[in-house]
Amino acid sequence: MKIQIAAACMAALVISTGAMAQVGTTVKEGAKATAEKSKEVGDNIKASGQSQPDKTVTKAKAKVHHAKANHHAGEAKDAGKDIPK
Repeated sequence: MKIQIAAACMAALVISTGAMAQVGTTVKEGAKATAEKSKEVGDNIKASGQSQPDKTVTKAKAKVHHAKANHHAGEAKDAGKDIPK
């Protein structure tokens, strides 16, 4: 009887640890997406006050931040789907 209870406790622990890892991944990727989006907005604002060719370079950096933000948002969404209900 004690072995069955111990096995059930271990199984519950493993499942809950996996769920917490997915929540952590979701939060981490969401924070990265937010940071990249902020950098994108900052670069766009900076570019609005610049003249060529600096403006082109800054706009290109903003596009890179936009792509990274989309990637991290997708990773967060995928990790959120894996969280057991």
